[in-house]
Amino acid sequence: MASPPTFLSSLPTSVYTQGGSSRVEVADCSKREFTDQKRQEMSVAEFISYWLKLSSEKDGSVLCNNENESLLYLKDWHFVKEFPDYVAYKTPPFFADDWLNLYLDNHLMHRDTDIYCDKNESNCADYRFVYMGPKGTWTPLHADVFRSYSWSANVCGRKLWLFLPPSLCHLVFDRHFRSSVYNIYDDVSETQFPGFKKTIWLECTQEQNEIIFVPSGWYHQVHNLEDTISINHNWFNAYNLSWVWNLLLRDYTVAKEYIEDIRNICDDFEGLCQRNLAANTGMNFYDFIIFITRFTLSSIIQLFHLIHEDGSINSSLTRSNHFITNLTSIRSVASKMKSAEAFAEENLNSSCSVENRTAFSNVQKIFEEQEFRDLCSALKVAYESINVQSEKDSEPKNTLFCQDCFKIDSSSLDSIMSLISEIRGPEDLVGLIDCVMEITNSNSCNINFPCDVEHFIV
Repeated sequence: MASPPTFLSSLPTSVYTQGGSSRVEVADCSKREFTDQKRQEMSVAEFISYWLKLSSEKDGSVLCNNENESLLYLKDWHFVKEFPDYVAYKTPPFFADDWLNLYLDNHLMHRDTDIYCDKNESNCADYRFVYMGPKGTWTPLHADVFRSYSWSANVCGRKLWLFLPPSLCHLVFDRHFRSSVYNIYDDVSETQFPGFKKTIWLECTQEQNEIIFVPSGWYHQVHNLEDTISINHNWFNAYNLSWVWNLLLRDYTVAKEYIEDIRNICDDFEGLCQRNLAANTGMNFYDFIIFITRFTLSSIIQLFHLIHEDGSINSSLTRSNHFITNLTSIRSVASKMKSAEAFAEENLNSSCSVENRTAFSNVQKIFEEQEFRDLCSALKVAYESINVQSEKDSEPKNTLFCQDCFKIDSSSLDSIMSLISEIRGPEDLVGLIDCVMEITNSNSCNINFPCDVEHFIV
């Protein structure tokens, strides 16, 4: 192995000066624990010391998944969230339409006090990670969280990726579709996984300074061929939002089946299902409707602002298409959500907490929240960076709202509420989006605004 190790020169100075005391999860690649590798917690400084010691002892002959020796891999370090003032990198513009991380920069994933806990919220703080591991470390076969997109950039080192497209993913599951293959290089049981021999894998070697994009639903296994440091983001937006809902619905069905036998003796069966879903999947139905409600309102505000600013949707078609696409996608997903038991009136009254219900239903309160304004601002900046990525001397504005003048007088508020009303569930989101689309389509050349958006948008 090179001396000094190559990875040392690739580490930002802040890793030593600021990040050394950070507590991170480290996977032992030689030990399996349930469906993942066994994890332990240590400081970044402790991990780097381990890596340096390993580097001095080994001659580079470490094999992947060596059963006789622990091989540690630092995963899922929330570096950006921990050090927001240290801009180690900027997200490439073509990955900037990132609803998941824009939302988590300003909101908690869970609002219920019985779901929230420090560890939970640390794990849900964002989905922007640093991975650091010596040669031979690896990640077992999996599909990404929420069935999101992901991108992975190699700061240094090389990775071997093995991909399986969604059309073949059923082949890595057991007969009951409950468990999947852990390591494709294992002697996989044909009895347990009868379809595995029919899989066709796509292989890709990722070099230093290269980025890999992983589409939604693609199972993949990854091996570090050299000492490697990478940046990894999970994200979703209008184009894969349906994947998120489909996963939530599937995992909810499984969670409900597990406890179906106690339905008649459980005081809040639906609430228990939602709590289990949040614990198992990272989000439940109520978290999700809060999420899409806020992107609906943000997209509507900014769409109306563009039309008001330019006088016609046609004169700002490129920019407005972002928000039209957002609303179209959300409408499609919300239409599927309407039949979910969680949104039946009796369950909203008994299983949905006051915090959750207020967070998606009280439009006036949403507009007054600083976190919502910050989300709108961040979303606008993200789309501006996408629109001007080829114009190197064009800089996106920093804010959408005038933070000091975001005050809605009673007449403007009445106008907004006459259009938006109270959002009682997915059906109201569908109705709201239909109303907005009708307004934009019928008045594309001369919008008759239902509310004075200029009053609260700069």
